[in-house]
Amino acid sequence: MGKLTLVLGGARSGKSHYAQLLAGQRAENVLFIATAQAFDAEMHQRIMTHRQQRPPHWQTLEIPLGVVQAIANVGFTPQVILLDCLTLLVSNILLANGGEETVDEGTAEEAVDREVSDILTWVIAHPADWIIVSNEVGMGLVPPYPLGRIYRDLLGRANQTIAAKANEVFFMVAGLPLPLHSLPSSLPEFLGN
Repeated sequence: MGKLTLVLGGARSGKSHYAQLLAGQRAENVLFIATAQAFDAEMHQRIMTHRQQRPPHWQTLEIPLGVVQAIANVGFTPQVILLDCLTLLVSNILLANGGEETVDEGTAEEAVDREVSDILTWVIAHPADWIIVSNEVGMGLVPPYPLGRIYRDLLGRANQTIAAKANEVFFMVAGLPLPLHSLPSSLPEFLGN
């Protein structure tokens, strides 16, 4: 089993940068999984900027969902797998299950749970370290529309599931990593694990 690290924070908190620093310190052989999709010019530019910021020798998979299936087809064994980010992965799953007009919350929840479970199963079964980047969306305003609330709830649950299994969790504030990995021993029971 590899080490699992979760890097949480708000928008522009330094999550991706810190996760890349951790990955680079841990290994040369890094698989970077990018879940962003370029639906508009702004997102296309963000993706291009992120590509330029990654070390050129890292392998990259650009996939919207189906992380474990894609890793199984990579053809090499990475020492570190960096998933950036769970935030967009959950969004992609939500959109693939109906999107704004016809989303079925139960179906989307099952799909997110399955994706997260597949990732955690892979972490346990393989020696690569994982670093997962995600946004903390529970500290802001309640979204005014149903899809936003469903998304916030699904991502919040996914973050909790990953954090409960992680060896270490960092919360990013203004580019500074605050370690949150000192969890009480009773916490897994509280979380139902």
